[in-house]
Amino acid sequence: MSAVEQFSFRVEPTQHSRLSQVDFNNLKFGQIMSDHMLVAEYNNGQWEDISIVPYGDITVSPSLSALHYGQSIFEGIKGYKFADGTVSIFRPDKNWERFNKSAARLQMPEVPEEIFIGGLKKLLAIDNKWVPSLEGTALYIRPFMFATEAALGVHPSASYKFVIITCPVGAYYSKPISLKVETHYTRAAEGGVGFSKNAGNYALSLYPTQLANNEGYDQIMWTDAAEHKYIEEAGTANLIFRIGDKIITPHGETILHGVTRRTIMQLAEEWGYAVEQRKVSVEELIDGIKAGVVTEAFAAGTAATITHIDRIGFEGQDYNLPPVEGREFSNKVLDYLNQLRYGKIQDPFGWNFIV
Repeated sequence: MSAVEQFSFRVEPTQHSRLSQVDFNNLKFGQIMSDHMLVAEYNNGQWEDISIVPYGDITVSPSLSALHYGQSIFEGIKGYKFADGTVSIFRPDKNWERFNKSAARLQMPEVPEEIFIGGLKKLLAIDNKWVPSLEGTALYIRPFMFATEAALGVHPSASYKFVIITCPVGAYYSKPISLKVETHYTRAAEGGVGFSKNAGNYALSLYPTQLANNEGYDQIMWTDAAEHKYIEEAGTANLIFRIGDKIITPHGETILHGVTRRTIMQLAEEWGYAVEQRKVSVEELIDGIKAGVVTEAFAAGTAATITHIDRIGFEGQDYNLPPVEGREFSNKVLDYLNQLRYGKIQDPFGWNFIV
């Protein structure tokens, strides 16, 4: 029995498609939503009323538990269109696994694979024309879940809503970015929820990111909460460095374990690079840039894909990275992933989930 057949899916097709209104040559990230969305309700310990319906507003109670106590998690996935029209989703099983780890930490119910993966496949089969075909574009997929109990009081909600929405997108970053090393504000602490993809992690990043923007930086480079000594991640992506002959990424439970990051480190190992997932101090990074041993630095994530870092600010001084065109590893992995995700080369790892 297939994943979709184990649950009953109600399908309500839209009567007014907005597809003809979309300029696929000019896609702004996250601004245009596809025709349909998946919605599922969790009540009395079970999932029910699983539906694919026209994209639209969701009505909620003013006493909605998520609004007051923050039980809200999400994921980011991308779908791609091959030259022959085949639609593929990149490694959604890893996002499903991470989604349920986030759910467990926030005392929320797990979403079964049949709903998450099976529902996603059915949704994209309906909205396949929304998947853009130009290189550099994709269908961004946002599964999310929030608490829906209409009552006040600090306790896990008795009910939840799981939703998947999608939108055709272009690049999140169109050029290399600059980062400011954050040594005052904190994203996550040991024992907290840094490893989960929950709404609160992003809400608390907005103010310090704006301060960095005011100083001319694109994003923040978060450091550890205890000492602000060790690098964690950027505001919207994981961080990866080439230091000497090693490909190195910060690691720990305060860091979101990104699917793109995991993919890149696996490819590095396959290609014979020395790979390390460990603590990386700010001092090691800055000294390495000054000495010329840090030759590559980039952000990695579903939205960011691979975005080069050209400048890092620390304690009032800027440190410039080598020119992008000379970065062997990051350019190689970006080219490889682009070819793989658009179906231009063989997929030896089975990462492309064909819809």
